[in-house]
Amino acid sequence: MRTVIVYESMYGNTRVIADAIGRGLGLDSETVVVPVAQAHPELLDAADLVVVGGPTHVHSLSRAATRRSAREAANQPGSGLTMDPGAKGPGLRDWFTTLGRVDTAAAAFDTRLDAPPMFTGRASKAIARLLRRRGCTMAAKPESFLVTKDNRLRAGEEDRACAWGRQLAGQAAGKVAAADR
Repeated sequence: MRTVIVYESMYGNTRVIADAIGRGLGLDSETVVVPVAQAHPELLDAADLVVVGGPTHVHSLSRAATRRSAREAANQPGSGLTMDPGAKGPGLRDWFTTLGRVDTAAAAFDTRLDAPPMFTGRASKAIARLLRRRGCTMAAKPESFLVTKDNRLRAGEEDRACAWGRQLAGQAAGKVAAADR
């Protein structure tokens, strides 16, 4: 099974989760984990599973203004925030406009503040909707991984992402086998 994981990350938390999901997919999957700026549409052509994730900004996907605000926050003296190397490129919202039809299994995830979703929103729901609009069949419900108020992954989230990757591998493998019949 060939899996492509596409992520947008501002401060590195979403990248860590994407890598953990990739580890969870295991040795039975050829897995490529790429920042959104390097996720050219052709990369998805031979994928059996596409996993897409990003940070939740103002209840949904980031926008140019929210990415700019994230950079400004990181540049504040004493912020303790460090920009992820891939944060300078386009966000997922922009990336989706470059995609045509993608007929494959897919899954969506986000990172968001550790608070009830009614207060934080969930980018993963918007990601899943955009994946379905491009022809994807969802292999799992959208998933959120939680970040503390000081912008650190909550304890255990990386392990939970790895476990989610194992779950995705099983679900996607079943969809691929059914499609081959």
